[in-house]
Amino acid sequence: MIYGIGTDICDVRRMAATFERQGERFARKVLSDAEFEVWQRRRARWPARGLRYLATRFSAKEAFSKAIGLGMRMPMTWRRCEIANLPSGQPVIVLHGELKDWFDARGLRAHVTVTDETDYAASFVVVEKDTP
Repeated sequence: MIYGIGTDICDVRRMAATFERQGERFARKVLSDAEFEVWQRRRARWPARGLRYLATRFSAKEAFSKAIGLGMRMPMTWRRCEIANLPSGQPVIVLHGELKDWFDARGLRAHVTVTDETDYAASFVVVEKDTP
């Protein structure tokens, strides 16, 4: 049974402007430690690719927060929600701490997809509830 659906589109140019103002502090606020490491590697090789990675993670976390119906309020936080990739490249949501406990207690599971182009990053999340 579908518990919630969330979608988000992020203007990469807006993300660039925020990054210009706040620098790495912004990336630290939005990304988990594992995401931050990936972001640093991508940014070092190609800055635009690093920026789009940051935008897709931002977008996916916004979409997830909408799908679970909390928005950005406890136990949902930027760093407790991680967007990782399976070896195949498929994006997956990995939750941590209180958010994971809250999510698991409700018997929920999430599916996420992300995409980006030069100026935009978009995400779509479907959260399902296991039925007895």
